Amino acid sequence: MLAADEFTNHHGRPEPIIPRVLTILSFVLEKLVARNNTLADGLSQQLDGQSCGSAGIGKSLNVFHGVRAPSISIPKYLERLYKYTDCSPSCFVVGYVYIDRLLHKHPDSLVLSLNVHRLLVTSVMIASKMLDDVHYNNAFYARVGGVSNAELNRLEVELLFLLDFGVMVSSRVFESYCFHLEKEMMLNGACQRIERPLLVLSDVAEIRENSQSSLPPQISENTESSSPPKIVD
Repeated sequence: MLAADEFTNHHGRPEPIIPRVLTILSFVLEKLVARNNTLADGLSQQLDGQSCGSAGIGKSLNVFHGVRAPSISIPKYLERLYKYTDCSPSCFVVGYVYIDRLLHKHPDSLVLSLNVHRLLVTSVMIASKMLDDVHYNNAFYARVGGVSNAELNRLEVELLFLLDFGVMVSSRVFESYCFHLEKEMMLNGACQRIERPLLVLSDVAEIRENSQSSLPPQISENTESSSPPKIVD
């Protein structure tokens, strides 16, 4: 899917200021994934090498599983999504809301290193469609996220059905998740507050991958451009 060294700084586009929400989300998700990986490994070993799915872990998220865990870290992946898709910071909070709702609806499922990246790109993309006035299409998100367009289309449909299309997030719910994320950081000795832009649902416009924009669809790794580098599994 992704290689850690694929996240490069291309000339022609200044490095964006990373919003605090990405730092907080990275911390919370890395902690969650580390705990779940340990749990999944333990369950698998208890059943003498049987698959995690048969070891009491639900199969609802199997479609999001990669063959192996990407080498790019969760913080770098979130930074990549923010840098190249130009989505608002609120999309990352709402994307986290979707993942949390998913786990409440399917409590036997686990967010693991094998599925967290695909869950993130899919949930953030859907959140962008709900929140942002202008957003890139699926083909571009797939390019940034390191998956094929067909796969991301399938993941989007799968996530929507798993959520029963419950993708509306009220300002009250948004605030409650912001407080929850901030509390997680405070409990671990870091006091950071999340930026809180207004949540406004309005008509949105889609930027197609082949439209004339600052993000051309095809570049090579050493091209001086603002487009995301091509990434492979």
